[in-house]
Amino acid sequence: MATRSEVEMSDAEVDALLSRHETGVLSLARDETPYAIPISYGFDEESRNAFLRLVSTPDSEKREFLASDPQARIVVYEEGGKGGKGGREEYASVVGVGTLHRVDLADLTPETIAQYGEAQRPLFEIWAEGKADLDIELYRFEPERLTGRTVVVDRDE
Repeated sequence: MATRSEVEMSDAEVDALLSRHETGVLSLARDETPYAIPISYGFDEESRNAFLRLVSTPDSEKREFLASDPQARIVVYEEGGKGGKGGREEYASVVGVGTLHRVDLADLTPETIAQYGEAQRPLFEIWAEGKADLDIELYRFEPERLTGRTVVVDRDE
C-alpha cells in the first residue's frame, strides 16, 4: 500500500525547480482550441520570467496560435526516487499562467540576451523544411501566477 503526501511549494522552491530545468511544455489556447508544444527556456529568478526561443514554419499551426495573442501556460515537471516496493517516489511540477510577449530584436538588452542563452538552441535538423523557411522568434513569458506542488509516494513492502 502506498502513502501519499502532497505539499504546495514555496516561491523559492518553485524558482529552484524552474532554474534547474531548461525544458517544459508551453500550452496556448484561443477560442476554446488548445495547442501544446515542448519548449526550452531560460528562467530569471529576479523577474520570475521565462525566456523562449520558438521556431516555426510559414504555414505552421504554431505561428497561427502565436499571432492570435493566445492565453498561455507553462508546465515544468520532474520525478525522482526509487520505485518499487519499499521505495520512495517524488514528483514535482510547476504551472505558470500568464502572458506571452514577442520580443523585438531592437528591445534586447545584455541582460535579456543572457536569459535567452539559457534556453537550449532549437535543433534545425528536425525540420523537414529548409532552414531559410524557418522563423525564429524570441518570447518572454510573464507569469501572473506560478504554483508548484510536490507529491511523495512511499511504497510499503
